[in-house]
Amino acid sequence: MPEETLKPSQLRTPPGAIVAILLGSGIASLFILWLVYKHAPTDAAGTELHWLPLADAILNALSAVALVTGFHEIRQRRVLHHRASMVFAFLFSSIFLICYLVNFALHGETHLPIAHHGALWNTYAIVLFATHIPLATIALPMILITFFLSLTGRFAAHRRIARWTFPIWLYVSVSGVFIYFLQAVIHK
Repeated sequence: MPEETLKPSQLRTPPGAIVAILLGSGIASLFILWLVYKHAPTDAAGTELHWLPLADAILNALSAVALVTGFHEIRQRRVLHHRASMVFAFLFSSIFLICYLVNFALHGETHLPIAHHGALWNTYAIVLFATHIPLATIALPMILITFFLSLTGRFAAHRRIARWTFPIWLYVSVSGVFIYFLQAVIHK
């Protein structure tokens, strides 16, 4: 059957698009690792944008709300509302990523003023290092692939990957807020 007569849901996803998303996500993840662990802070102008972590927490919370709303909307079969909610989740997460990168570029890693032991530190370390960071790294290409499949009309494939993308993206958003609050409590 010629490709022109196939419905969008019957089209095969071009492997090159997936490879490009995975490659771009890998490069972005390596850049973030470099920025967080190797790059020296460069706030030479003394801007001290210390509100950025709070903005990140708010953006993560808004993303989580949009994700839950989108999930509810698709369960009600309100596709246009679902799509709008998911676009908002994507926008909030994208703005979060920009603020996160600016914060690390200017201020570097958050240094916590407590010894690295105790229940609070252990909770923080487990959530951040064992779950949040690895899942955030996985979430980026999954989100992009899920969006690509939706935007290109490959809804069966979109549904299959969205079943995995949604809980991971939601966890990363909620745990980002949790990490912010743990850092705020630890700083006091």
